[in-house]
Amino acid sequence: MPKNNVVLPPQTIGIIGGGQLGRMMAIAARYMGYKIAVLDPTPDCPTAQVADEQITTAYDDRNGIKKLAEISDVITYEFENVDLDAATYLEQLGKLPQGAYALEVTQNREKEKTVMQDAGLPVPYFHIVSDAGSCEQALDNFTFPAVIKTCSGGYDGKGQLKLESADDIEAACAFVEKNEACIIEQWVPFDREISVVFTRAQSGEMAFFPIAENDHKDHILYQTTVPANISETVQTKAIDATKKLAEKMNIVGTFAIEMFVNGDNIFLNEMAPRPHNSGHYTIEACNISQFGQHIRAVCGLELTPVSLLKCAAMVNILGEDLEPTLTQMPGLTDGIVHLYGKDGVKPKRKMGHVTFIGNSVKEITDMAEAYEEAKQ
Repeated sequence: MPKNNVVLPPQTIGIIGGGQLGRMMAIAARYMGYKIAVLDPTPDCPTAQVADEQITTAYDDRNGIKKLAEISDVITYEFENVDLDAATYLEQLGKLPQGAYALEVTQNREKEKTVMQDAGLPVPYFHIVSDAGSCEQALDNFTFPAVIKTCSGGYDGKGQLKLESADDIEAACAFVEKNEACIIEQWVPFDREISVVFTRAQSGEMAFFPIAENDHKDHILYQTTVPANISETVQTKAIDATKKLAEKMNIVGTFAIEMFVNGDNIFLNEMAPRPHNSGHYTIEACNISQFGQHIRAVCGLELTPVSLLKCAAMVNILGEDLEPTLTQMPGLTDGIVHLYGKDGVKPKRKMGHVTFIGNSVKEITDMAEAYEEAKQ
């Protein structure tokens, strides 16, 4: 990277991963005047549609990674399952300011929970198991319900199983035999789930986006509402916990932490070392988006102070929602529709999102409800 780690337009930003997050990073960077290169095995992936060049190869292909490094002045990623050897190589070249450590932690739920715990942050009780015997023994120390998850992989509810009672122990043992290393977590009763999305600069400067409240359907994020309906106590605890974790992990770029809220208590759940689905509302509702702020951070620019301009509700458009949304689109004046350019429509696949902005939470909630009713 150039002196002082500052990358300026029209230099090239390389992105590993060509999905919707990379696409929205690329669009933000385009507005600023940067060029974009993307590495992704799928030809004409969503990011490639707005990039200058695509390297069409596997994520762990060393020749592809070397080529990306050659043509890029700085490199970032849009998902956490980046090959760690490739990430370490790019970090050693001085091209990956986010480093490999955040990827190493977030790729493994055991490491993720351990780092949180070591930072003195509240997490649900957990235990690591590797076979049916250790699973059955560990569950003697849990009260039900609980949840068992694979230590690596899994998203949007995949790679996990809720255990409602002792009757589910046999299913849990079968799950761990199939998946090997797994984590069992105590089920935390909660009033709501929130996301803390923030950006940390290479200097250590941090900027927080307004805390978002999340609603899920079938384990997939359905709607994010901002501002979240939380107390000042919860907000302070969430921000303080985030600062501790960000500094402990030396985060660079936009990062998200999902938390459960129970009364005035929080429990950290999962984290993502990149922009997050629950931060999409920032494109319309804030003076700078999570993507624009991410580009500033990885390029060594100072962060923009964040302001919430309007209340917002972001609703995901899944495969089954695409046709009803397109039918509504000619008259959908309240919502801003984003479609990701994916080539295959599948149920539960994220095809886009629509954001409603207004002067109050009630106003945007009414808009989102009207949109949902019109899809039926």
